[in-house]
Amino acid sequence: MDSSFTHPALSEGRVAVVTGGASGLGLAAARRLAGLGLKVCIADLGAERLAAAREAIGGDVLAVETDVSRRSALERLRNMVEHRFGGVDVLMNNAGIQPGSSIFSDPEGWQKVLDVNLFGIIHGSQIFGPGMVASGRDALIINTGSKQGITTPPGDPAYNVSKAGVKVFTEALEHELRTTPDCRVRAHLFIPGFVFTPLAAPGRTEKPAGAWTAEQTVDFMLERVDAGDFYILCPDN
Repeated sequence: MDSSFTHPALSEGRVAVVTGGASGLGLAAARRLAGLGLKVCIADLGAERLAAAREAIGGDVLAVETDVSRRSALERLRNMVEHRFGGVDVLMNNAGIQPGSSIFSDPEGWQKVLDVNLFGIIHGSQIFGPGMVASGRDALIINTGSKQGITTPPGDPAYNVSKAGVKVFTEALEHELRTTPDCRVRAHLFIPGFVFTPLAAPGRTEKPAGAWTAEQTVDFMLERVDAGDFYILCPDN
């Protein structure tokens, strides 16, 4: 079992929750954390996808069908995790969608992107965070952003707005945690580069030459989390 990380939250027996955990970066993170000996809960949509992911991860894994756009679903997720494993030490708010958008596209589409990508992270942090702080243990909240939330290229404004919001929220979250007396929880903004996942490369079967695998990206993320970096800006090729 890998014991190369020094952060206590990344040690055997701790508890991790990964939203968007049935595929891509979420699944890669869940597998890596389980390999470190953590008890893992994955949350995503689709019972069959979750069952396949749970089998791929192996070990003591809880899989919960969860629509992160609904606050009540995240409250249910927290209750199920606490009942099964106890308190949470690593929260990775990773669920996201990118259906495409334009400035004048349908408001329902915009709302869905913001509800999943931004409010899924806000609500997840608000629902799990207080218990993590109250536990008094070293713990981590990792929020998945995007370079598009920083560079805001034209072409998909709803996604850009949602990920820019994740950046600003996570910065505010870390400030709150750092200024809370005796708080041992830290927030990190995870900014992947060009990663070969179903979200980033739908329909492609061969990895583009410049892309990283999800596993490479997660390894880099955990190394930088362990080093204490707030901004985890992943390079690519």
